[in-house]
Amino acid sequence: MTEIELKFVLDEDTTRRLKDRVKTLHLTETDARNRTLRTVYYDTADHVLRKSGTALRLRKDGRTWTQTVKANATINGGLMRTREVDNAAPGGHLDLTRIPDPVLRATLIETIAAAELAPICETRMKRASSVLTLGSGSRVELSIDVGEIAAGDLAEPFREAELELIEGDVDSLYDLTAQLFPEGGLHLSGMSKSARGYMLSDTGKVQTDPAPRNASPVPLFATMTSEIAARDILRECFEQISANIDVVLNTEAPEGPHQLRIGLRRLRAAFGIFKPIIGHPEMLRLNEQAKAIGAEVGALRDLDVVITDIIDPSAEAHPSEPGFAVLRSAISSRREDARKHLRETLRSPQVQSFQIDLARFIETRRWLAPEDFEQTSRLAMPVRDHSCAALAKRWKSVCRQARGIDHLSIDARHELRKELKKLRYSIEFLGPLYSPKKVAVFVKQMKKLQNIFGDLNDLAMAEEMLCKSDSPGARNPSAQRAVGWVLGTRTASSDAAWSHARELWHAVKQTGPFWK
Repeated sequence: MTEIELKFVLDEDTTRRLKDRVKTLHLTETDARNRTLRTVYYDTADHVLRKSGTALRLRKDGRTWTQTVKANATINGGLMRTREVDNAAPGGHLDLTRIPDPVLRATLIETIAAAELAPICETRMKRASSVLTLGSGSRVELSIDVGEIAAGDLAEPFREAELELIEGDVDSLYDLTAQLFPEGGLHLSGMSKSARGYMLSDTGKVQTDPAPRNASPVPLFATMTSEIAARDILRECFEQISANIDVVLNTEAPEGPHQLRIGLRRLRAAFGIFKPIIGHPEMLRLNEQAKAIGAEVGALRDLDVVITDIIDPSAEAHPSEPGFAVLRSAISSRREDARKHLRETLRSPQVQSFQIDLARFIETRRWLAPEDFEQTSRLAMPVRDHSCAALAKRWKSVCRQARGIDHLSIDARHELRKELKKLRYSIEFLGPLYSPKKVAVFVKQMKKLQNIFGDLNDLAMAEEMLCKSDSPGARNPSAQRAVGWVLGTRTASSDAAWSHARELWHAVKQTGPFWK
């Protein structure tokens, strides 16, 4: 059978709140069942099962042992789908010949070959589980596990909740998630317990440390349908956004807000590309939410940029100027206020709702409109056919914004920069459909142009931030002298940079788009 579930990492507080919340919803079909589970995962010495994407386990539930094989696991939008086959295991002994699925049995035996199986890790959990029935008629098993994951001499405490779909549609899992975690602070789990056990064996940890996540390329091919291409690209955006929310909440790494803002912008660019294919009122709503969250993230990111890219290099270039330390301290204080505010926002029910609804939109094909009789043909259109029109639209917007580039105002330059970003994101998404060499040449020119526009934008942003009556260090003469150093130096180099930007743009326009 295929197991479909959502998993959430818990701590002591969220465990308590979740249990209390279940009682208030009056959805329980059965009384909570409490039991102790011991689950042992087996593999060969060189982990051939893990490498093949298969998990083999023995689980003791009371006095009963069950052997389980899990295969073909996928995790998207927090949703884990796994093929699962169980059979009785008398006495707690592995017996691959008892696997009831003949194809899976033969594949597993062939994968292991003559290698010996041995315990790799195990979990020891106290599980409280009950079946919940939703208003839609869907039935979901909620399991709350509290215990530890062990590997060899190592053991780490772990808490997790699972929502497993018993009957009904996947949409109900997201509905229930919203009901169970109304206060925000949701932490989707992207790993199975077996994967955590292997990690413990390899690294001594059961959870990865939050680390900034850059965008990853999405494999596309010419005959792929536009709907599948849109789904896969949106999945990548979701993963980048979710990972970097965790980074911002748990670290002070400047790259966290940077990559979160990029993820939100890429999402909005993807919505723009595929609007003719999956355009839906829900998509428009999610786009506006992403824009609002991005503005909140941008407030912190701008302060990071002023400190790390503007103040610090200037201070290093002028070590005898004491005003830089004063100015940096004032901006750092404001940055901490912005970080605190952003973390409150990211933990809020509104942002959690955005994450849940975005995952739901992607994983349940929320864009389907039964009344739109032509939608099926648009969804089935080869993405290569759609990509040319999508890129041409972006290119047209850039060219329109770049008219009269020799005389653009600061605001007009900023708008051109945004259009260039949208075009670049679109190329990064759709580039695999075209000649790698042609794409590389075009992107190289685009990056040079964007870097210059980025520097010019940073200068304009710094001027806006540092030259107001309530700016950081506004009442400190030493800090204001440092501001003068920064802006004076940057302004002197901006004219030359702008001249180079114009030259690069004319070169890009002369080369022309690669997709024609």
